[in-house]
Amino acid sequence: MSTLPPPPDLASAKADYDALVAQGITLNLTRGKPSSEQLDLSVELLSLPGADFKAADGTDTRNYGGLRGLPELREIFAGELGVPVDQLIAAGNSSLELMHDTVVNALLSPVPGASRRWLDEPRVAFLAPVPGYDRHFTVCERLGVELVPVPITPDGPDMDVVERLVAEDASVKGIWCVPKYSNPTGAVYSDETVRRLATMPTAAPDFRIMWDNAYAVHHLTETPARIADILPLAAEAGNADRPLVFGSTSKITVAGGGVGFLGASEANLAWWLKRLEARTIGPDKVNQLRHARFLGDAAGLAAHMEKHRRLIAPKFAAVQRVLAENFADTPGVTWSEPTGGYFITLIVPDGLASEVVRLAKAAGIALTPAGATHPYGKDPQDAVIRLAPTFPPLAQVEGAIAGVAVCLRLALASSGLPVGA
Repeated sequence: MSTLPPPPDLASAKADYDALVAQGITLNLTRGKPSSEQLDLSVELLSLPGADFKAADGTDTRNYGGLRGLPELREIFAGELGVPVDQLIAAGNSSLELMHDTVVNALLSPVPGASRRWLDEPRVAFLAPVPGYDRHFTVCERLGVELVPVPITPDGPDMDVVERLVAEDASVKGIWCVPKYSNPTGAVYSDETVRRLATMPTAAPDFRIMWDNAYAVHHLTETPARIADILPLAAEAGNADRPLVFGSTSKITVAGGGVGFLGASEANLAWWLKRLEARTIGPDKVNQLRHARFLGDAAGLAAHMEKHRRLIAPKFAAVQRVLAENFADTPGVTWSEPTGGYFITLIVPDGLASEVVRLAKAAGIALTPAGATHPYGKDPQDAVIRLAPTFPPLAQVEGAIAGVAVCLRLALASSGLPVGA
């Protein structure tokens, strides 16, 4: 019969925390931003395209027009996003903007397959895999779309739950998905999960999968993860209009001046472009041209992302090392080990996440608010903490995670819970 380890020394934990506070540090692990070193990788982009503003087809990119974006840039990203070039739109600098506007447009204008606008429905709900991406939730919260949490597994959302909810309720109009290196768990959707999403019966004929492939090329290992392409699977099942694929260059080149992408069926694209005509006369094609020339082709994109990997992989390794050194045998404390993306999810015993975040803030370490990974900022278990190690220098990442470990040890000790390493 095993016995629990002895209770942690509260006095020792408090002494360590007081010493942390006395350092007067200021560290930030709140958001998944690229570091200055990563942004430096794309400095050349800022001097392009030079005096030659002509695209490959002769288009003068300085002028109006071209709602679908430059073909040469779409060709670079089509393969990684799993979208044929002629079904991919290159737009402005933000995929979040595209997702927001898609929901707005669906509220105001019937999507293909719908008999009326979502605004005219008595209830509109989206499924939200949790832990998930807070900005997805903010879109729905701002626009009055109800969020229904569903658990996420290492293979993607719990499909038994998803299939039941979409089959029995026509007011469930969509689901948010980050299929590769999910934010924040790092989950990679299995082929079976993608197939079930593409083929499952839905009570709503206008059900949409918001397929935010934000981390399509953001690998942390030398063996990139691969996911099934959802567009052809949905089309084969007679659900061609179901998926809407999103991506961007935001964490690839310059985060504030990138290019967003939207991929979909021709019917969805026609619907989108008709709405877009009232909003713009064309995207920033000069920026698209500089991206196309800077990256060159799909191989150039892969080579560029390998430079990113070499900068950020050591930071993720440092987080894993510090957590293992402190909590390898601590009951109730686990963390994700992603192979790509921008986040690590730290799971602590129920009721402690808010306290750890509070202690960290008081010690000068800013973490994403507890609850941000759940709709309406409410984590029912108060157990999830999202760690974002990419932005600070490596030495600061190590210091910040060591500080988080001190905070967690104090929270555990104060609750009378065991700590082991």
